[in-house]
Amino acid sequence: MLSLRNFWRRHKRKILITAGVLGSGYFLCKLYNAHQQKLADLERELARQRANDEIIKAQLQGHFENVQLIADTTSLPHAMQYLRARIAEVLDLSQLTERLQKGKGQPTTLTPSEKFELWDRLKILSFTQMLVSLWAVTMLSLYIKVQVNILGRHLYIDTARGLESSLLLENVDIADRDDQQKFLASADFLANNGLLALIPNIQAVVTEVLEGKKLTDLFNTTSLHETVMQILNKFMSVGSPHQWIDYLMPEDCGHFKVGPSSSIDDTILPDSTSFDQLMVEARAVLSSAEFGKIMGISLKVAVDALVDDMEAQSQSTGASLTSGMPLAKLLSRILQIVPSLLGEASQNQIIQIIRNEPEVELFFTLLYANNLVD
Repeated sequence: MLSLRNFWRRHKRKILITAGVLGSGYFLCKLYNAHQQKLADLERELARQRANDEIIKAQLQGHFENVQLIADTTSLPHAMQYLRARIAEVLDLSQLTERLQKGKGQPTTLTPSEKFELWDRLKILSFTQMLVSLWAVTMLSLYIKVQVNILGRHLYIDTARGLESSLLLENVDIADRDDQQKFLASADFLANNGLLALIPNIQAVVTEVLEGKKLTDLFNTTSLHETVMQILNKFMSVGSPHQWIDYLMPEDCGHFKVGPSSSIDDTILPDSTSFDQLMVEARAVLSSAEFGKIMGISLKVAVDALVDDMEAQSQSTGASLTSGMPLAKLLSRILQIVPSLLGEASQNQIIQIIRNEPEVELFFTLLYANNLVD
């Protein structure tokens, strides 16, 4: 007993230090193990989130591609078909060309002044028809892209908010179908209402730009390109900066009525519907500086394609627009090219060129992605 006391007295300090070290080591070991467990749990959570992010990213890409497919195969072909019929109806030049043909075969049926007046009208109206078709096709294709991307945004977000990450996003029925359909049907506003103001306004600019141009004046690819761009630039600069939007969509969405080409009931929606919200968002996109840039690029490539087509057409007949041709001969080429401007969406060269333009593709990709960040 005495020896134990002596041992304790002699080694008390060492024993306490050793016990303290062992206790601290045990505590630190437990603390380390707990920390490692937390790190492992955190890594598993991060891995799960990364896996979920990849799933959402894949679903997002698939949804975006579906949205673009809807625009290209359903919305745009329908709207183009109706636009084509309306332009043919409102800008019918057949009677004018028939009178000129008759006067050519029977010179005595037209006086010189009548013949001059008819040719002058044909000059103005053929350019007007070409410019209206070019502008309408370009802007309609862009507007429908804006529509389906906005609608796709609402469908995706509303669906994602109501689902657990393990559920498939496309299996849930959401949003008001009537508002969705009415929003898409509003693409026919241009054909039903916008053309009535678009045509005389473009015609006024055409008349101003072509004033003094004689039927004997030579036009080549460069002068034709410059003339068409001059008309477009003057037209787009008339009025307020975004006045052209009123050709594409109603200023007062609350009293918008669908046209006869749509199967949607012709009713006026009450205030503050999701249709109103969709239309407000569409106008905001069209009014943006980013869209203004894309619109300028699209119109430019559309004019490039138009002039290239007319040059190819002239070469096939043994003539050459590159070396120049009289305005009178150019008018017949314009009348021949207009139907291709309004051709089927799937075969329309202007629509395809605009769709494949890199900056246009990037704009709609970013528009869709940015819209999802809400």
